[in-house]
Amino acid sequence: MEEKNGIIQKESIPGGLIAFVKKETVLCAAGILAAASMFLVPPDMEYLNYPDYRVLALLFGLMLVIAGLQSIGLFRCLGLRLLGRTGNTMQLGFLLVALCFFGSMLITNDVALITFVPFAIMTLTMAGERRLLIPIVVLQTVAANLGSMLTPVGNPQNLYLYTAFELSIGTFLGYMLPLAFLSLLLLAAALLLLGRKPLSVQTSEKAESPDRRKLTAYVLLFLVCLSCVLRLLSWPVMLAILVLTVLIVDRKLFGAVDYFLLLTFVCFFLFIGNVERIPAVSSLMKELIVGRELPAGAALSQVISNVPAAILLSGFTENVRPLLYGVNIGGLGTLIASLASVISYRLYGSSEGAGKGAYLKTFTLYNVIFLAVLYAAALLIL
Repeated sequence: MEEKNGIIQKESIPGGLIAFVKKETVLCAAGILAAASMFLVPPDMEYLNYPDYRVLALLFGLMLVIAGLQSIGLFRCLGLRLLGRTGNTMQLGFLLVALCFFGSMLITNDVALITFVPFAIMTLTMAGERRLLIPIVVLQTVAANLGSMLTPVGNPQNLYLYTAFELSIGTFLGYMLPLAFLSLLLLAAALLLLGRKPLSVQTSEKAESPDRRKLTAYVLLFLVCLSCVLRLLSWPVMLAILVLTVLIVDRKLFGAVDYFLLLTFVCFFLFIGNVERIPAVSSLMKELIVGRELPAGAALSQVISNVPAAILLSGFTENVRPLLYGVNIGGLGTLIASLASVISYRLYGSSEGAGKGAYLKTFTLYNVIFLAVLYAAALLIL
């Protein structure tokens, strides 16, 4: 029996490790790069200057606040109330996609998908419109990735680049508004092609109002985060306010934070910091990237996703606008180009009667079209 237990333990360790690597592939790759770079640049006090602590604090704070708003059912409540105003499939499609497009601007693309994709699956199933499930979920995914590019808090790569290049909110919005507006027009055109028919959705689920005390607390905390984004408040003050408030209101929210994402950022900061201290490598990277930020960002995102692509490329260029375009547009394309896309794929795949092959075909078709049109538009703008 002991031998059997010993075998089980030996098999469970690598099994668990493989599962972790599959789930956190980007973190593992970042960790390997950071560790390898430490052999070339031995650890010293300069390492403490590598991380952008403001970005890490903002990411942590926003994840806390959004988790709080989600825990009280705010987003689902809003969705259910809006659902009562729909009368046909076209209106429903516009509602479900618009929730992701506009919601992602404030609650991030991944949270928008986690909240509204299950809502779409439930609603379309109850309406007897499962034929629309794949195109609607795919368009929700595209909408979340494109809507989130308009604001610094919409996704991690924007928050990082906004902070690292010390952009003003006006400058950032000016850069991203043309592409966001074009994205909205493309989404509307895609929804119109899905057709229109009368709709009758009956649901026993009531839109229960969120706890007012917690809602007030989380809204105020979100404003605190925005104050830090706008540089009206320092990140240590913001972090102290958030931590103390969450400890009082609902300390379980600390368990909802994606600490692996934060660790991924730290690993990339270490790698980039070390590479920048190696003159030959740093010069080569700059030579390869400067002037090619748009294609480099879009292409690299297809392989390692757009968040790490933004962090890696930012260390070797000062041209932030084409880099912003590259890593945001680069969220389209492959399933892993934006990790938020993987979320909606998993949510759809776990639904009853899911056709994963059909989903991937539709996903690829829409993403290639949107990527081609927006890439061409970005070239014209630049």
